[in-house]
Amino acid sequence: MFQPVSLFIGLRYSRSSKGNAFISFISFFSIAGIAIGLMALYTVSSIMNGFEDNLKSNMLGLIPHVEIASTNKTQQQMKTLQHNVVSSAYVKHASLYRHGEAILQTNKDLHGVLLQGLYDDNASLYKISDKIVQGDWSKVLASRYNIAVSRYLTRKLGIGLGDKVRLIMPGASTYTPLGRVPSQRLFTIAAIYETGSEIDMGLAFTSGESLQRVLKQSSRVAPNLSISLHDPFLVDDFTASTNLFTDFDVTDWRQSQGTLFAAVAMEKRIMSILLALIVLVAVFNIVSALTMMVSEKQSEVAILQTLGLTPNQVQHVFMIQGLYNGVIGTSIGAALGLLLSANINEVLSAIGLNVLTGIRLPVKFDVTSLVLIALGSIAMSFLATLYPAKKAAKVSPAEVLRYE
Repeated sequence: MFQPVSLFIGLRYSRSSKGNAFISFISFFSIAGIAIGLMALYTVSSIMNGFEDNLKSNMLGLIPHVEIASTNKTQQQMKTLQHNVVSSAYVKHASLYRHGEAILQTNKDLHGVLLQGLYDDNASLYKISDKIVQGDWSKVLASRYNIAVSRYLTRKLGIGLGDKVRLIMPGASTYTPLGRVPSQRLFTIAAIYETGSEIDMGLAFTSGESLQRVLKQSSRVAPNLSISLHDPFLVDDFTASTNLFTDFDVTDWRQSQGTLFAAVAMEKRIMSILLALIVLVAVFNIVSALTMMVSEKQSEVAILQTLGLTPNQVQHVFMIQGLYNGVIGTSIGAALGLLLSANINEVLSAIGLNVLTGIRLPVKFDVTSLVLIALGSIAMSFLATLYPAKKAAKVSPAEVLRYE
């Protein structure tokens, strides 16, 4: 089968077991360095993607991705906006809801929460039914003055399913002979949820009608519109794609949870940069090995040139040899990285490094980022071949073979 002479000679040099042992040693460690660096990059990237995906589903699944509010609109106008919004390709679900800051008080303790008042069509938006560990979610919406709280809050406040908890609304008050008194009401614990995130520390749910009554709001006060997106990270694209919100106040999830996700993204970038340095060091070994190879093979290069090999073909020979090391190292590293990432929890358990009993590290493979990492490794390997290959192309046959 025909193949270019440069490719043939370059692959022969790459696979040759004869020659300078020190050069072979450096070549081996350049391949090993690339493989180890890429394996670490794949593993860390997949685990960080898993953490980010868990945060997205557990935290952003329970809060509005975009919230639309207005003080001068009617409830009918908000319903019209809701029907217009759901036609957008970015929108997964849109529902009317109310919210307010509240204090849960028991004989044992008290705790501040953000209380969300949901309507019947909100269940699919928040996916609360998937997080319920005790009780019946439907009772929260079907009956007045029922509430769903997290398992964390039940432990902190010493309450359980069916118990009463006093709900105090500092933002709403009534006038009594003793002065202004915050609006308050006894609520029944109808359901207990658990997400495993910090959302559990400060979020509770009730029906929209119950919250409206506790807030002392008139029925003419329109609820807010809560919008869930298919991808919360595309919130800017969504708001830019529509002009429906010109007369409304628009907020999104980044106001409340943006700092956490920004910190996770920054940590992922820093870890990737640090681990990429391992690959970079290994790539420099390719430069060293090829430079020494050029010096050792000068007579052979000169003979090849006298037989008709052009300087460009000589350059391609050594570029192929260096690229061969990069491709082999990248392939091994990618395979080991995928294997380690897929079995990271089993590996940690086998060596006795469980993070916490019963908790598994989340792993998510992002094909695009993994392919880009592999291509970046190959690209760095290619760049590392340019200087030694150019040096080989400048070999003068007359000078080298003068004393042969």
